[in-house]
Amino acid sequence: MLYVIIGVIIPEREIFMITKTDTPISLGLAVRTARKRLDLTQPQLALASGVGVRFIVELEAGKPTLRLENVLRVLHALGGSLCVEGLVKGQED
Repeated sequence: MLYVIIGVIIPEREIFMITKTDTPISLGLAVRTARKRLDLTQPQLALASGVGVRFIVELEAGKPTLRLENVLRVLHALGGSLCVEGLVKGQED
């Protein structure tokens, strides 16, 4: 299971979300929700993330084939991270 964790402290308001994310659509919704709570436009988030506006639009729309590196950049710009849970722990190969 994947979880998106977004926690941002802004003067006079704290935004903290933990969102269960098991589809590209739910990841996009979590990103859109966090962006709007931070009063950011898509172009502002793109600039802060170092990605294009089109990438933000596609991420929020739930496109399933986006580059993970850029998804992580966006999450980081929102003050968030990606947490993976439920994998079997074992020896590294």
